[in-house]
Amino acid sequence: MLRRIPPLRLLMVLGGIFAVVVIFSGIGAHYPHDWLLENALVAVFVPALAFTYRWFPFSRLSYLLMFAFLCLHETGAHWTYAEVPYNEWTRAWFGRSLNEVLGWERNHFDRVVHFLYGLLLAYPIREVFLRVGQVRGFWGYFLPLDLTMSTSMIFELIEWGAAEVFGGDLGEAYLGTQGDVWDAHKDMALASLGALIAMLVTAGINARYKRDFAREFIDSLKVKSTRPLGEEEFARLKHDHDRSR
Repeated sequence: MLRRIPPLRLLMVLGGIFAVVVIFSGIGAHYPHDWLLENALVAVFVPALAFTYRWFPFSRLSYLLMFAFLCLHETGAHWTYAEVPYNEWTRAWFGRSLNEVLGWERNHFDRVVHFLYGLLLAYPIREVFLRVGQVRGFWGYFLPLDLTMSTSMIFELIEWGAAEVFGGDLGEAYLGTQGDVWDAHKDMALASLGALIAMLVTAGINARYKRDFAREFIDSLKVKSTRPLGEEEFARLKHDHDRSR
């Protein structure tokens, strides 16, 4: 069913829906300045997706995964991640709050979204590595995990920097630690877990249907060049440079 939808049409439909989501997210946002901060990276990322479509169209699956994550992000931006009223929603729908069912004591919307950051975005990241970097085998699964972990760390540093710069209620709302000194570490761990699950599932599917999966995986771990690339490489480069002068 998904394959029947032209990629450009799907991108346009998702873009239109997301524009509506952003508008509704901004209307009545609980902390308008925090909403602007939360959408600073979105304002760069989404136009970049549209601008690069001609040169690098993602798969339909990747566009859907990114769309789902961005919609969740806009939900967090409207209320701030620490105040999304999911307990009120589940109590109204099922008669009990989600925290009561799971025994949680804090608002865990931010933790869930960090987990989904890894789970939903690791596959689109893998597309980039495979189609641009032409990585294969083990590296096609490890590098998306690695980049997801590192970008999660970078985002935590951005949050920390923004909190230091703006301070006060705005900094606290953006940081959203809810008094947990290990908040950043747990967020990064959950993002890493989500990406690990995504890559394990992808590897499992490929192992099931790709005939040369094992050979490609093993070949990707073999040493391709026995020549060291430290001071020996620098000496070779300097020698070639001197000869060309």
